[in-house]
Amino acid sequence: MTKILVIDDEPSIVNLVTAYLKPEGYEVYTATDGNAGLKAARAYKPDLIVLDLMLPGMDGIAVLSQLRRESNVYVILLTAKAEETDKIVGLSVGADDYVTKPFSPRELIARIKAALRRLQPGTGTMSENIVLAFRHVRIDTGARQASVDERLVDLTAVEFDLLKTLAENRGRVQSREQLLESVWGGTYYGEMRVVDVHLGHIRQKLGTGNYIATVRGVGYRFEDESI
Repeated sequence: MTKILVIDDEPSIVNLVTAYLKPEGYEVYTATDGNAGLKAARAYKPDLIVLDLMLPGMDGIAVLSQLRRESNVYVILLTAKAEETDKIVGLSVGADDYVTKPFSPRELIARIKAALRRLQPGTGTMSENIVLAFRHVRIDTGARQASVDERLVDLTAVEFDLLKTLAENRGRVQSREQLLESVWGGTYYGEMRVVDVHLGHIRQKLGTGNYIATVRGVGYRFEDESI
């Protein structure tokens, strides 16, 4: 059974999200502060975490920062703050997605379902489980692993999907809108800046090779050589 951990100090939010998740067949765990949430993540090893930004004691950013030292679990950040900087900080620390309060429970569940579908190993047709091999970069879509010059690159789920999408379209510019559609799906209503933040992480992890080029005012292009 797929396990989801909800970390939020507002009982109404926890109860609402749980009420929507359980009928979908998910095993739901909850925590109401940062320390308890971190302990629950370590104990239950959830497939996805819904994490509130504003928590008593250890806040959401601190929890997320610690999580990213230990795990690549998919994290959707809940934030009541409308300022873009708060969202970008969360993404920079390692959140995969975010939803701003007040939110539609149906939208959150749709985001969760879409993320979990992408994370399922072996899903899709056999043609989708292929290896994209270039001069330096190798992407095994079935195993969801990427490497550079035989060095395994530790990517989060969103980072892997972004790199895969760009590699599948090698040499062709992909706009932010196209990348959002491919990776987050058509129900995404957040800031397009989310693409820039995650691609910045990917570039750092890939190393010194200029494998992803920015086409100013248009989007991004994958440029490793074919073999």
